[in-house]
Amino acid sequence: MLGFLLRLLPFWVREPLLIAVGSVLGVRIMYLAVRDHDQVAAGLGAVFLVLTAIRVHVVLRALRARRNPGPAAPADGAAADAAAQTQAEAVPRPGPVTPQKEPNVWGQAIAAVVVVGALAAALWMAPRMLPSDDSTPQPASCPAGEHKELPKAYQETPRAATGDELCKALNRPDLARLLGTPGEIATTVSGTSNTAPLTDGKVALPEAEVRFGTYTVNLSATYNELSTAQYVKMMKFGNEKDIKTLTVLGRPAVLYSDHTMAFKISLGGGGSGGPVEQGPLARTLSVALDRVDRGGYYEVTVWSTSGALPDDSALLGIAEKVLPTIPERAVR
Repeated sequence: MLGFLLRLLPFWVREPLLIAVGSVLGVRIMYLAVRDHDQVAAGLGAVFLVLTAIRVHVVLRALRARRNPGPAAPADGAAADAAAQTQAEAVPRPGPVTPQKEPNVWGQAIAAVVVVGALAAALWMAPRMLPSDDSTPQPASCPAGEHKELPKAYQETPRAATGDELCKALNRPDLARLLGTPGEIATTVSGTSNTAPLTDGKVALPEAEVRFGTYTVNLSATYNELSTAQYVKMMKFGNEKDIKTLTVLGRPAVLYSDHTMAFKISLGGGGSGGPVEQGPLARTLSVALDRVDRGGYYEVTVWSTSGALPDDSALLGIAEKVLPTIPERAVR
């Protein structure tokens, strides 16, 4: 269809239009080829520029021929006069000359605008219509909330965040950079609105988890009445290691290490899963929900299957970036 419209255009409209489009496309493709070091694109750009140069040469020749028409060959002597007289007698006297119809300038202009618009639309729609060859993996995103009914503990704790809200706060574009692995992308992202075990469903415990190739990051919020100072005293009687108290965002906080749990689920017939085993070591930063430390805390936990852990500064950086973005509902 586009080629048919181009053929309908007059020479002096069609050729300059093709020269302009070919020049723009050729220069643009050559620029992208140089930037991306793409030899195929460089060859394609060179073809556009060569074809454009040929059209420029054709237009220049047509301009010279139009400005300097070739003179008629002169006749020789009396023979030419006699031939002219004979031809004049043989040819009947012409009637009144009918003026030749000039081309419609407005029609040519409108046609040119239509063709330019069609070319622009084709260039604009091409990336959307053609299949994309971009195979770059995309980072995982938080699952769309299905607006499930929250447990009763969340209704009784008005300022409790949900798993979806924690997921959106944790799944930051710069999370991998904060972990010290800026080249990685998130492979698995999840968020759950659970309750703490052994509390008869009375303590809200939302969680979110973002998994990378190297590290896994877990963010949780526990809405109980346990202060950070009491939490530290409990740790000293447990198996936690490398306990370090500090202040984060003006709130009491504590860093500690503990092993995760690993268990196997049997997918075979009849057999149950294996016993719960000790998993890789994890590093956790626990931060009080508020400056007064009236109870409850956020926890940022990082671990890897290899057992390697990032520096504590990575957990501090995550907490300082993520915790202020968690929405807190006003207490009723």
